[in-house]
Amino acid sequence: MSKSPLSLTIPEPEFRPGDQPDFSALAIAQAGEVRRPPVDEAPELMRDLAFSLIRVLDGDGKARGPWAGGLSPDALRDGLRHMMTLRAYDSRMLIAQRQGKTSFYMQHAGEEAISCAFQRVLQQGDMNFPTYRQAGLLIAAGYPIVDMMCQVYSNEGDSARGRQLPVFYQSRAHGFFSISGNLATQYIQAVGWAMASAIAGDTKIAAAWIGDGSTAESDFHAALVFASTYKAPVVLNIVNNQWAISTFQGIARGAASTFAARGHGFGIPALRVDGNDYLAVHAAGSWAAERARRNLGPTVIEYVTYRAAGHSTSDDPAGYRPRQEGEIWPLGDPLERLKAHLIAISEWSEERHEQAAAEISEHVLAAQKQAEAIGTLHSGRQPSPRLMFEDVYAEMPPHLLEQRQQAGY
Repeated sequence: MSKSPLSLTIPEPEFRPGDQPDFSALAIAQAGEVRRPPVDEAPELMRDLAFSLIRVLDGDGKARGPWAGGLSPDALRDGLRHMMTLRAYDSRMLIAQRQGKTSFYMQHAGEEAISCAFQRVLQQGDMNFPTYRQAGLLIAAGYPIVDMMCQVYSNEGDSARGRQLPVFYQSRAHGFFSISGNLATQYIQAVGWAMASAIAGDTKIAAAWIGDGSTAESDFHAALVFASTYKAPVVLNIVNNQWAISTFQGIARGAASTFAARGHGFGIPALRVDGNDYLAVHAAGSWAAERARRNLGPTVIEYVTYRAAGHSTSDDPAGYRPRQEGEIWPLGDPLERLKAHLIAISEWSEERHEQAAAEISEHVLAAQKQAEAIGTLHSGRQPSPRLMFEDVYAEMPPHLLEQRQQAGY
């Protein structure tokens, strides 16, 4: 009896460069139709929420349904300005990288609502364990733009002293744990931090962040084990922007089910949210944060969005996906959607938007000039190489002292 040779299946994205993308298969709930359960509802009773899509804003900019109503007009205007600031910051730093002023940069285009809205549900002392596309957490927390730029330029004003990759920010005071380039490590760190907060009898919660591709890493699953077993006070965020670097979500088994549903195997409640809807992100984050603060344990939140730009400045998405894919993404632009909502409730106008855009552009440009006056990648004041030997040990061991002396410092 002859036997057929074994073979493997290699997942392929539905559309490649030159194809006409079509998102009609993406199930999109109507704004306001997804229920909002009590914050203490048992996880097994809310499994439906991992397969629907929590949305608040409809196509006319109106807020609808049980997840609406949690933000004042002032808070909404602040949220719009935060997202506009992040986009303007991205634009300036992308140009700076192209000019050789920094070696590397990563944009947030299309994902601004997720980090900017979520930050507003946190309290002083709470800690984010982010990836490299959550700079909106810092902007919404009031972290100085000029300090962010100094980190990107690795100049003398860089709080990391030039020892981190550009965009790997950190600020304990602003609840932003140092970014790790080893993907998914921050997930288990967030759970451990949350467990430590509970053991100490503190009131602070943690928020973990991960992309769709990195959910294939073992640390993701280990984090869910510990979070569920010990009911750690942590929000487990998954940003599903459809693409890792040149690799679509199917490689991480995104086509098998929703990423939110991965919480079910651990008994963790899970929400699936329109990541381009500022109001929906804030509402879901508030629900999950309250659950953590009431000792009801972790929540998994999947934000469905789209990475409109390249993975980084070293990536050309035109090589692996249709150029027009981002333009026809059905969930729209998060800035335009929140702007339309504010106009719909008579709390904003086109004229005010143009004025705000000009003010924000001026602010970001002034910060850039201030940062570049300190230094850029190839000019100005840069951290001393002496610093590479510091901040590892409380007392520098003899072998490092010797190495520092040999290096002339």
